[in-house]
Amino acid sequence: MGVKTRLLEAALAVAACAGLPGIGHSAHAAGAAVPRSASLQSALVELAARARPGILGITVVDLATGRSWRVNAERAYPMMSVFKAPLGATVLAQAESGKLSLDRTVIVRRADLVTGGVSRITATFQGDHETFSVRQLLAAAVSNSDNTAADVLLELVGGPHVVTAFLRAHGIRAMRVDRGEEEIAREFEEGGAAQVIGRRGYEAYLKDPRDRTTPDDAALFLRKLWRRELLSDAATRQLLGLLYAQTVPDRLRAGIPADVRLADKCGTSASVDGMTAAFNDIGILTWPDGRTVIVAAFLTASPLPGSRMNALFAAIARTVAADLHPGVPPAG
Repeated sequence: MGVKTRLLEAALAVAACAGLPGIGHSAHAAGAAVPRSASLQSALVELAARARPGILGITVVDLATGRSWRVNAERAYPMMSVFKAPLGATVLAQAESGKLSLDRTVIVRRADLVTGGVSRITATFQGDHETFSVRQLLAAAVSNSDNTAADVLLELVGGPHVVTAFLRAHGIRAMRVDRGEEEIAREFEEGGAAQVIGRRGYEAYLKDPRDRTTPDDAALFLRKLWRRELLSDAATRQLLGLLYAQTVPDRLRAGIPADVRLADKCGTSASVDGMTAAFNDIGILTWPDGRTVIVAAFLTASPLPGSRMNALFAAIARTVAADLHPGVPPAG
């Protein structure tokens, strides 16, 4: 989730972690061939180590085989705008049940606008109110990461706890949605002063257990979505279409082969004193032959600059693609 527009630009930082215990290079030392799966695990551990002193968590799942590779994947990370993917699923589930119509007209008033982070609705708003359909708000929230659209949708579905309840009902237990964009923005406001982002707010956000997920459960969400275990086939295709259309060109997207489709959702926090609380991307990679791989990467508490963050995420995607689908030239 974005917090302040000016800080969204500054939030290009990367987080990382120490490697998994027990993973080393003994096979190399003995001169033995390293299985590709072991090679991928070692490469992911190396990428996580490269991102220190921040913390990086990664889960990779190959849906063709069911195998997974994990680095610091059991701990919870702040989601930021990653939460808009399960929010979108909740909206579509309510539409399927008849509780909410995608064609319903919603009046958004000036008081509803979220001024922090990304919101084209806020940036172009005119007058005292404007009218949108639920369908338009859904596209804005998921594809464009519009914070105003997300908060309006959260209210329409019944609140953040309804999104969490949807996840729990589908066996996703370590992903939780507790607040909207505006409320999270206030946590970053030092002493409650509007437009003031301070160290106290940053540290409070890092310690806050709310609005978090493990990489494992983010990957589980995407796997259940892909397998039509969350929504009907039609609703699944609709949400995947919105994720394919998301507008951030960097992160995982910068490292995938040219012919691979990526349905993903990013999340970015504010940066304070050169430290970024969260920088995330979760996605489903699909090759033309149908091979499908899930990648969930979460970075937190990082002092690294944006260029290194983007390079790290691109490297994650390139590494996964080269190991699990070799022979296809990667991007970049």
